[in-house]
Amino acid sequence: MTKTALITGASRGLGAALAKELAATHHIIAVAKTVGALEELDDTVQAAGGQATLAPMDISTDAAMQQLCRGIYDRWSRLDLWIHTAVHAAPLAPADHVSEKDFTKSVDVNITATARLIRYVAPLLGRDGTAVFFDDPRAGGKFFGSYGATKAAQTALAKSWQAETVKTGPKVKILAPAPMPTATRARFFPGEDRKPLATPESEAKRLLTHIL
Repeated sequence: MTKTALITGASRGLGAALAKELAATHHIIAVAKTVGALEELDDTVQAAGGQATLAPMDISTDAAMQQLCRGIYDRWSRLDLWIHTAVHAAPLAPADHVSEKDFTKSVDVNITATARLIRYVAPLLGRDGTAVFFDDPRAGGKFFGSYGATKAAQTALAKSWQAETVKTGPKVKILAPAPMPTATRARFFPGEDRKPLATPESEAKRLLTHIL
């Protein structure tokens, strides 16, 4: 049976790089809002002899995630791997200037959608599947109020799930990527010298040694 990998946030950066690396051994279910970027990913996967199912969806839309997970069940009955790279990176701002709109979206995407996906994906992963999350150390840093607080909450949620499933499965892994020249990082550090940063492709290869 073909192995399956659901990647939420697959259109660019680390998510796309992981999708390309996994395509040799897994059918990729690629979720993101950007249709064009998903189509480019599909072209790359097919050119390498792999297969992908594109799901241009917003992970914060409950009905879309229900449809996605039901479709996975109907077609494959299960998932082998879920990699969650989707995140909302709110603009940097002092804590007393954080906008209601940005904070609400950060909560919706980084916390609420993650909690919802855990509920929906856990039955598909069963005892033997693996879920992967990515930690970020910027919680509590200057100007990172919206992103840092909600990303830390997401990681705390994943850690709870990890502790709860040690004996029952699925396996839950929380990894720390090296800094990469992604669009998200560029929003945080626009003047940064990007040359010393790890590429998403090299990080995907490294991280997969801890996933598979």
